[in-house]
Amino acid sequence: MDTFTLRRGRVPLLISLPHDSSFIPPAIAARMRPSAHRSPDTDWHVGRLYEPLAQVLEASVLRPLASRYVVDLNRPADGHALYPGQRETGLVPLIGFDGEPLYTAAEPVDAAEVQQRIDDYWRPYHQALADELARLHAAHGRVVLWEGHSIRSEVPMLFEGRLPDFNLGTAAGASCSPALQAQLEACLAAQTCFSVAVNGRFKGGYITRHYGAPASGVQAVQLELAQRHYMDEQTFAYDEAKAPAVQQLIEKLLRICLA
Repeated sequence: MDTFTLRRGRVPLLISLPHDSSFIPPAIAARMRPSAHRSPDTDWHVGRLYEPLAQVLEASVLRPLASRYVVDLNRPADGHALYPGQRETGLVPLIGFDGEPLYTAAEPVDAAEVQQRIDDYWRPYHQALADELARLHAAHGRVVLWEGHSIRSEVPMLFEGRLPDFNLGTAAGASCSPALQAQLEACLAAQTCFSVAVNGRFKGGYITRHYGAPASGVQAVQLELAQRHYMDEQTFAYDEAKAPAVQQLIEKLLRICLA
């Protein structure tokens, strides 16, 4: 069963988009509330934002074929919390970002099914990610892992008020070198179109924290975008007029990673 797609590039940059898909297998969707069927908490259109840039830069791109509602690839397989003390969805989410249940049954996913989803979806994605990082590192002596994410600009369950437009996460400086973080911050500070946060509410999820090892030549950075700048957050429609400005700034950030 194919559960991800990987397009291999030739430069030391891997773009991982773990929440890119909205597909929920029918057998799982049949047990969910109708409001969950569309997978509204998807990182909508991040593939559409990043794929053209990856082709120009000749970077690798890893994308899942199933929704984060099936299993969240950016959570640790043991299910421990990424942000202790704050409300968040889990490895196999039972609630959405609105705090409402995803399933019709009170106890919809037992331990055996959680393990099956880990084996079927989580492990293959992470094996592909680790293998591609190793391949690029072996070829170049270094590699940058770029985690591409997006979210609605207002999600009261997860954060107060409106989220900044570009949210850079480096696990509070642990997942990449100080020099790379400084260059990325300088790039974001030099523009005036978008608001910016660095290691704010989104410091980087499991993938950034687990794979980032700058002392070994593997740097990891997460970018969480506020969706309002490239799509309609109510209809999920891509905005052809707004998106190019977002893409242009992302491209500048990715080029810094390659420099």
